[in-house]
Amino acid sequence: MNRLVSTLLWILSGAVCVFLIVPVLVVIPLSFNPEPYFSFTRKMLTLDPAGWSLRWYREIALNPQWQLAFRNSILIAAVVTPAATLLGTLAAFGLRRLPVRHKGIVAIVLSSPLIVPIIIFATGSYLFLAPLGLTQSFIGIILAHIALAAPYVVVTVGGALATFDERLLRAASILGSNPLAAFWRVTMPLMAPGMLAGALFAFITSFDEAVVALFLAGYDQKTVPLQMWSGMRDQLSPAVLAAATLLIVVVAVAMAFIAFIRGTIAPARTS
Repeated sequence: MNRLVSTLLWILSGAVCVFLIVPVLVVIPLSFNPEPYFSFTRKMLTLDPAGWSLRWYREIALNPQWQLAFRNSILIAAVVTPAATLLGTLAAFGLRRLPVRHKGIVAIVLSSPLIVPIIIFATGSYLFLAPLGLTQSFIGIILAHIALAAPYVVVTVGGALATFDERLLRAASILGSNPLAAFWRVTMPLMAPGMLAGALFAFITSFDEAVVALFLAGYDQKTVPLQMWSGMRDQLSPAVLAAATLLIVVVAVAMAFIAFIRGTIAPARTS
């Protein structure tokens, strides 16, 4: 009976994975379509090499609009990632020090960008930043993305600190370390995997975010998701599929690295 239940669970899990992954993976072969439409050609279905092309990847590489979009996304994410990591780490460290009766409320406030629908967050960001003259500017997008990405860092760093033993700091103090040295030599190495995972989440969140950028970005601040939206809305260019494939690869590599980092946290906690 137990074996039957286990087999059914494996089958159900596999079916759910297929349901979730196939719609994403089907984009990848379509991005190699040489024709200017969203469908498989007969040559592609028969695996004829003449039916496959890098045309739309060349379009991304040579088109000034796509170049600007990738440059903007990388620039914004490069600023958001360290800022969100720093703020999220400080918040997670401070949250650990709060009394239990206050910790729940503060945790809800810190995680609110993850709970509130993204359209509500984007609208609130616009209404807050517009009077300050920060819409249609990199500063406004960066501030909004930091607020959106920092909670991921709070979660990952908080998880890394969940089993932190305060006696280690007392032992370091007994051995002559001042508080700053104890932090860098004891606390920081234990937080580092969570910080790195949080930084990757922050980068992915910023690079892949579209709704907030749609509210706050001008033409000069157009990001890759906004350029993809324009390609779908205005001309249905298959270059969007090539860009989507690149994003899938970037996110897949980042998630694999995050899984590896989490795998290194567990042995450290049990050692």
